[in-house]
Amino acid sequence: MTEKTGISYVKGDATAPQGKGVKVIAHICNDLGGWGKGFVLALSRRWPEPEAAYRRWHRERARNDFGLGAAQFVRVTDHLWVANVVGQRGIAPQALDRTRAGGPMARKGIPVRYEAIDAGLGRVAAKAQELGASVHMPRIGCGLAGGKWSRVEPLIAERLIGCGIPVTVYDR
Repeated sequence: MTEKTGISYVKGDATAPQGKGVKVIAHICNDLGGWGKGFVLALSRRWPEPEAAYRRWHRERARNDFGLGAAQFVRVTDHLWVANVVGQRGIAPQALDRTRAGGPMARKGIPVRYEAIDAGLGRVAAKAQELGASVHMPRIGCGLAGGKWSRVEPLIAERLIGCGIPVTVYDR
């Protein structure tokens, strides 16, 4: 555990969270409805529900809260939930295959949106408190989204640790 932040760091797989009790696995999604690169592949290998729910949420976005900063909670077992947090605008060109690079889904610059991650983490905190859950995650926003952990870690510390919610970050 980092004394400065209170976040526990472990080597392991965030789709197999450690410890007892109810758990929420938080991860970052894009605002385009795309699911197919990065951590989401590991989620989909374990459970089909988070992907199906995310795609439905995006498809029906005209009638729901889908958008930057939103969070969707999908129960995958009796004591485990997945939080699909929309914290990325578009998809980085390097995340697209070569045939689509530069196409309509690509955006200039990095896709991470720290303010959206912050808002989404606030929603994760509320759900974790409601469930009495701990929160587990990879280094959200720092893979394909292109973010910096030095910007994301303080958001986690403030939104989750600051509310007394235990957080474990998994490094493969």
